[in-house]
Amino acid sequence: MSRIDDTAEFLPVRIAVLTVSDTRTQADDKSGDTLAQRIDDAGHQIAARMILPDDRDAIAAQLRVWCNDPNIDVVISTGGTGLTGRDVSVEAHRDVYEKEIDAFGTVFTIVSMQKIGTSAVQSRATGGVANGTYLFALPGSPGACKDAWDEILVKQLDYRHRPCNFVEIFPRLAEHQRRK
Repeated sequence: MSRIDDTAEFLPVRIAVLTVSDTRTQADDKSGDTLAQRIDDAGHQIAARMILPDDRDAIAAQLRVWCNDPNIDVVISTGGTGLTGRDVSVEAHRDVYEKEIDAFGTVFTIVSMQKIGTSAVQSRATGGVANGTYLFALPGSPGACKDAWDEILVKQLDYRHRPCNFVEIFPRLAEHQRRK
């Protein structure tokens, strides 16, 4: 079972938050606020925050910019993971991924099933890695952001989490890009 190793040092992670919405502004971005507060409460750093409309190319371009920023370790987007025509966050993320973290969507679905039952099938939450940066696309509701953070990300982004976590393999994420 998972646990926190109190003998290990906490290592703060630098996280960018992207809200994808045609209608949200900084004043009413509840999902972005939920993530930012939880990130801060966990001891991590908000490295950047932005709102973009549901535009696949614009989302992918911003993800690439953040993946190339050495001051950003993780990008979490919220919104645009549903089934409607304007929901393109998943496609934008997959345009950028070098590797998809398939189990992230599966675990998110399991967590969601406990909260919203079979309505969880309407979410397409996803995770992946690009240029040594973790990327996660979450649904646009504050509840979904809470669930993803509280049940998955807060643990996997904590270096002290055992038996393993995302932080401990940061140095190896881009090893394929190094000279041999």
